[in-house]
Amino acid sequence: MSELYDIVVIGGGPAGYTAALYGARSGFKVAVLEKLSPGGQMATTSEVDNYPGFPETIDGFELGEKMQQGAERFGAKTIFAEVDKVDLKANPKVISTSEGEFQAKTVIICTGAQPRPLGLAKEASFRSKGVAYCATCDGRQYANKVVVVNGGGNSAVEDALYLAKICSKVYLVHRRDTLRATPVYWERLKKNNVEIVWNSTIKDILGDKRVEGILVENVKTKETSEIKCDGLFVAIGRQPESNLFAGQLDMDKAGYIVAGEETKTSVPGVFVAGDVRTKALRQIVTAASDGAMAAHFAEKFLLG
Repeated sequence: MSELYDIVVIGGGPAGYTAALYGARSGFKVAVLEKLSPGGQMATTSEVDNYPGFPETIDGFELGEKMQQGAERFGAKTIFAEVDKVDLKANPKVISTSEGEFQAKTVIICTGAQPRPLGLAKEASFRSKGVAYCATCDGRQYANKVVVVNGGGNSAVEDALYLAKICSKVYLVHRRDTLRATPVYWERLKKNNVEIVWNSTIKDILGDKRVEGILVENVKTKETSEIKCDGLFVAIGRQPESNLFAGQLDMDKAGYIVAGEETKTSVPGVFVAGDVRTKALRQIVTAASDGAMAAHFAEKFLLG
């Protein structure tokens, strides 16, 4: 027989552990299913300095562990397992994992979203050593330094403008000759310390132990050139971790699970919190907020 929980949280990032904390503190039997380690995407960031309550920078992995400890203090159980199949319309709901099957009266999905990588050879090994995917998360590390942002959409331009206030120089590398970002941003780019490198793609990351520069190729002339920099911010989109729920929950065109501020999905008793939800801002603090909201409405569902 699989074990029955009041709330099963899928994903142990800030949304997941906040949901678990609120659920367990309200007296419910809660399990968090996490495939790797506490913290999710947050755990890959070495310096978090925009989460309230920490006047000094805190390591993302450490913050994830603290969130785990906070939830477990009230009885939430962490199970390190990879979910491979779910039946969200069953009663109770069924979650099949690498560690066996679990049943749940309610499910809170907190699987997050992965930044879309460039696919360069040194990219993964240089993460947190000059390669970053969130300007507002990691930008302060590059104060008064030279950075490159890769991308041409709203997110990339927003990152470039944010970094321009901090860094000595910002390059924006875009593969086309015009930005995909809305025109309202264009004038702001001209007024700030942002140099746009048009019709170019990044072919390589330069440096031995950390980023020292990039190699760019002009897509029209095929000429290559080097740009010396201290950091590379990749802003070419995110990939929501939602494939597991395809066909069971409503999603938008990009694959994000559709839910409003109440975090209710298209299936009763199933809630979604954090970066995998349709929302305007994806940050640690908004993920935590979602987690609290999801636990609140899961409690209302459980109490009828």
